[in-house]
Amino acid sequence: MDAAVELLDEAGEPALTFRALAARLGGGVGSIYWYVSNKDELLNLATDHVIAAVLEDTADLAAETDADPLDNVRTLALSLFTTVAERPWLAAYFMRNTTIQANGLVFYERLGEQMMRLQLSPRKTFHAVSAVLGYVIGVAADLGQEPPKEVVDGEVAAADYLHGIADQWRALDRDEYPFMHYIVDEFDGHEDIDQFRAGLELLLDGIRIEAEAAP
Repeated sequence: MDAAVELLDEAGEPALTFRALAARLGGGVGSIYWYVSNKDELLNLATDHVIAAVLEDTADLAAETDADPLDNVRTLALSLFTTVAERPWLAAYFMRNTTIQANGLVFYERLGEQMMRLQLSPRKTFHAVSAVLGYVIGVAADLGQEPPKEVVDGEVAAADYLHGIADQWRALDRDEYPFMHYIVDEFDGHEDIDQFRAGLELLLDGIRIEAEAAP
């Protein structure tokens, strides 16, 4: 699993072949089939292997029954976000097969147990957990994409590239693009992690309002 994750981290899903994994391990392709039947199973197992570290990092939350449950949800969300942002390939496989991904199922349960403490209905609890997971995975996958080639090659600094996009937006017609002009100064020079945290807080605030309004 460590070798499979290394290949995925280096070049994404296309890099993980049985031949490449066997070469990395110094064995034959046939030996891989002794443990896994196909690439899908291997991807699910590699994903679950990574999520094990997220569970380890958040293991203490289960004992913190006096803590604000949404504080615990925030901690879980940030831990998962950091992991997926560092490994964009993970987004496509997280909880894709919970029969194989036992750790993914435990993470889902851990997040759900914190939401249950808010005393929302089963439907709203399910929707709240789904909203948080969807936000975390979606934003992490988006922010984890390969930077533009000129940034990767070192021709342009990331901040300068962002500033260039902001200048393009400033050049747009203000009457046709009032929103772009309204937020462009916030966009210019923003930090991705700050953007993620702000969106997460808006989401958690909405869940708290729902919980406080519940009978």
